[in-house]
Parts: sequence; C-alpha cells; structure tokens
Amino acid sequence: MPSLVGPSIPAGTPAATGHPALPVGEEALLRPWLRTDAAAVLEAFRDPAIQRWHVRRADSVAEAEEWIAAWQAEWTAGTGAHWALVDAADGGTLLGRVALKAFDLQDGTAEIAYWTVPLARGRGLCPSAVTVVTQWAMDAWGFHRIALEHATANHASCRVAEKAGFAVEGVRRSAWLQADGRHDVHLHARVRTD
Repeated sequence: MPSLVGPSIPAGTPAATGHPALPVGEEALLRPWLRTDAAAVLEAFRDPAIQRWHVRRADSVAEAEEWIAAWQAEWTAGTGAHWALVDAADGGTLLGRVALKAFDLQDGTAEIAYWTVPLARGRGLCPSAVTVVTQWAMDAWGFHRIALEHATANHASCRVAEKAGFAVEGVRRSAWLQADGRHDVHLHARVRTD
C-alpha cells in the first residue's frame, strides 16, 4: 500500500556518511569505537551502577570486542550510531558511551542511550555529550525527534536528560525488567523545534 507521506530521512542516509569524531568542549571527544577499547569496556561494565541500569556485564575482553564489532556494524548498516566518549588530551581514556538506536527513517526518530565511568561522573560531560550527539543527528541526518528513556529510580540519568534539554513526556509504568524487579520508566524527548 503506498504511503501518503515520504520518509523524513532518505534510506541510506546514515550509512552514507563517515563516522565523525565530535568534540565535547575542550575536555572530551566522541569518537568511533576501536577494537582496542575492549579492555576499557570490560572494566566499565564491572561498575555496579552500569550493571544495574544497563542489565549487562562483560565477562571477557573477547566479549567486549564482540560488542564493539556489533556497534561498528550498526553504523555500516545505517541502523545505529555508537561513540566512545574519551579524554580529549589522550584520545584513549574511556569516559563513557553515547549511542543512537531504534532508527525510524520514515518518521525521523531515534532513541539515545548513554553511560559514563565513575571517573567522568559529576563533571557535566554526559549531558554535554548527549547534547552534541542529539544536535549532530538533527543537523547532519535530519532526525526530527530523539527520545530518551531511563528508570525513574535512576536519578542521575534523569539529571542528564534534563540538562541536555530533553523534556519529560510521561511515565511508562512497569516497562523495564531490571535485576531487582520491574521499574517504571521516564520518557523524555527533544524535537527539532525545541
């Protein structure tokens, strides 16, 4: 059945561009993931806060390498975009991750996800990185809406969303199953016209 509305973003747009490095102020850089980041990813997923809210752990460097390969493959396929947040001075010290996922090119929507290692927390880097990726996705690819979700009990993630300009739109009741049971989820979003 023919659609009466054309796609917001032409098919192939995400995959057709090179994966850029994006500065986050003077302190940090968002860059594509490298296989050599695997040991740092393994270490990051030993953090209890990352495990709690991301419901995952890595058990080996090889497993972390598989995650990185999957993140890289999403860029190539045009279905996701994942960045390592690293120290700008050395380009390698891992501070966190920011990712765009759940692309809907017809509607021009995506979701954003993130985490930071303990060393990076409380410095304003995560809200800045989320802001940079969101603006880049809207400007470079033409996304109209970026959604952000977090468990309502994850107060730090809520602060990131608010500082990055993501308005609260509501609560999805009992939406996520975490290791400690079901959690309500805050839904936030930014739209191009914000």
